[in-house]
Amino acid sequence: MSAAPVVVLVGPMGVGKSTVGQLLAERLGVGYRDTDDDIVAAQGRTIAEIFVDAGEPVFRAIEKQAVHRALAEHDGVLALGGGAILDADTRALLAGQRVLYLSMDVEEAVRRTGLNAARPLLAVNPRKQWRELMEARRHLYEEVATAVVATDGRTPEEVAQAALDALELKDA
Repeated sequence: MSAAPVVVLVGPMGVGKSTVGQLLAERLGVGYRDTDDDIVAAQGRTIAEIFVDAGEPVFRAIEKQAVHRALAEHDGVLALGGGAILDADTRALLAGQRVLYLSMDVEEAVRRTGLNAARPLLAVNPRKQWRELMEARRHLYEEVATAVVATDGRTPEEVAQAALDALELKDA
C-alpha cells in the first residue's frame, strides 16, 4: 500500500515552501517532509556542495529518486526542491496529487534569497538568473499545480491560510 501526500508544495527557491509547508502540516495535523532535507541527510553534504562537486545532472538524478521515494512514502505535507518539476517522470507522478504552486515575482525573490551563495543556480546575476529560471519553469509549475497561491507581500501564516482555502482543506 502506498501513501499519498495531503499536499505537495512546488515553486521557486526562496518562495517559502519549507516555512509554509511546516505551518500547513501543523494546521492539518500531519507530518512535514522536504525532499531537499532528505537529499542532504542521505548524501551527508549540502545541495550546493552536490552541485559543485558532482554537477547539476548528478544532483537532478539524486533529487528524482528522493522525490519519487517521498511521494510513495509520505502522507503529510511534502515540499519539493525548486527544480524537481524539471523531470518529466516526476511531473507525471504529480498528476494524481494535490499540488500547490507557491509563486512570487522577481523583486520578492531577490529580497528573500539575496545574493545567497548557498543557491548555486543564482551565483552570478541573481535577478537575471532568477527570471531565466522562472521563464523555463513557470509553465511546469502551472502544469502540475492543482492551485496557485501568490506569496508576495504576505506573511507565511497568510500564505498558509490562502493555501488551505485554495485547496479546500480544513484545519485539524
